[in-house]
Amino acid sequence: MRSTYNEEQVIEQLRNANTQRDAFGKVIEHYSSTLYWHIRRMVFDHDDANDVLQNTFIKAWTSIDNFRGDAKLSTWLYKIAINESITFINKQKAANNISLDDDDSFLANTLESDEYFDGDEAQLKLQRAIATLPEKQRVVFNLRYYDEMKYEDMSEILGTSVGALKASYHHALKKIETFFQEND
Repeated sequence: MRSTYNEEQVIEQLRNANTQRDAFGKVIEHYSSTLYWHIRRMVFDHDDANDVLQNTFIKAWTSIDNFRGDAKLSTWLYKIAINESITFINKQKAANNISLDDDDSFLANTLESDEYFDGDEAQLKLQRAIATLPEKQRVVFNLRYYDEMKYEDMSEILGTSVGALKASYHHALKKIETFFQEND
């Protein structure tokens, strides 16, 4: 039977050298699925998402003593996951000789060839549209649309004002709408 997750208790255990390792195991168990899907929507490929997730938890573990508790643990983990995803995408671009200024439509091609992708044509089209968004808009869109995250929480993660995030989301929606109109 899975135990209930109590964040305050886990944070206390993370601060104690004797219980830190077990507490981090609880963090991994609690956040793995959520972070995996967030990362997967950014990098598209199952295996790449697993690698980025692993890097996220490694970075979190090696930095756990720096977690001050000013923000929620989930906010801190999302921030690490987003940064690791962006780093991964930029490395992919460099490896494929793609300018960092180009859109990330190459990611959608990765999705199509991913044996674990089981979406229908509409889902693939949506993912292609999302892949054409600028990085920041893609992150904001994914957090809002898929994770149903509040703008206030996104603001903490991304260090951006709520107003700017709302504008980013609005622009992302318009670009996705235009993509669908142009690709019908």
